[in-house]
Amino acid sequence: MRPISGRSTAARPIGFTLIELLVVIAIISVLIALLLPAVQSVREAARRIQCTNNLKQIGLGIHNYESIASALPPSNIAGYINGTFTYNGFSVHARVLPFMEQGVAFNSINFFFTHRTVQNSTVVGLALTCFLCPSDPNMDGLTSFPSGVNARVPCYGFNEGDWFIWNALSTSGYNNPPTTRGVFGPNVSRRIAAFTDGTSQTLLATDVKALNPFCQVGGQFSEPNLSSPTAPLPSPNVDPLSVASEYTTVAACNAVPPGTGHTAWVDGNSQETGMTTAFPPNKPAINPTSHADLDILTLLISKNQPLYGAITARSYHPGGVNTLLADGSVRFVKSSIDGMTWRALGTIAGGEVIGGDSY
Repeated sequence: MRPISGRSTAARPIGFTLIELLVVIAIISVLIALLLPAVQSVREAARRIQCTNNLKQIGLGIHNYESIASALPPSNIAGYINGTFTYNGFSVHARVLPFMEQGVAFNSINFFFTHRTVQNSTVVGLALTCFLCPSDPNMDGLTSFPSGVNARVPCYGFNEGDWFIWNALSTSGYNNPPTTRGVFGPNVSRRIAAFTDGTSQTLLATDVKALNPFCQVGGQFSEPNLSSPTAPLPSPNVDPLSVASEYTTVAACNAVPPGTGHTAWVDGNSQETGMTTAFPPNKPAINPTSHADLDILTLLISKNQPLYGAITARSYHPGGVNTLLADGSVRFVKSSIDGMTWRALGTIAGGEVIGGDSY
């Protein structure tokens, strides 16, 4: 009996069909879409941790300075020399350098000249990572001064008050009263003992955006409550453009492109290395002409006139800003914080009661 032979079958081709290949590509695309936000979140978390560490270093530098000098550093020094108003111009950042293991940089500063001169070109051009937030896309920014000096940007601003910053210098060479309700200011060297609100409830510094749009009014605000150091302040929870008309009526604020602040970490002017609690973090102040999110200041210290302004804490961290408190701790404060709570954190002796769950 002969065996029945099996039926022959065609050999299966090796490889994928077009449909199978498309399915695999689709699956990989979905996986990448799912993983990419997670990777970005991890990277941002790492950047925020580095930013937090930077502020902790700054806090240590401030406290080391205070332990040696028995007072905090001023944001600027102004006075009269032979009857002529003059100012030093160097920032808190520059003054705390030797207390942050940056003694070489500090020793290269020639305080007989301003930071805009070639005599200080080396230190002004230093990119110090302790002053740079890795989340800020402008952290490598340079600002060219007329002297040819290129300055590096800061990403942290020191607390100089709410709207009121400085009441100018009297002819006797002393600050006109009152003093800012914040921590730092021209010719202001606070003692920690003056922080009667508590060091854990007082802001020293916060994130600010490097090269943020900025305009100078060129005079005082037209609104009476923004041109008196003792007048009741407008609500911090409203649209900034409804508070100060100069946001839209001053040529410098309507300029396209707008001017910029936070351009030089050595510069003691408020728009460069300061911040105020006029508005809560990341509060937009959008000029309708330039579409820029503006910081605003009445004048520079060189005019020796009262200074008022809204220099808002801003960051590229999602949802808020990192803040350095006077006890040396660093906390992340959400942009949704109540404006009055934010202002209370900005005062050293306002007497406000702030709950631990308020921010």
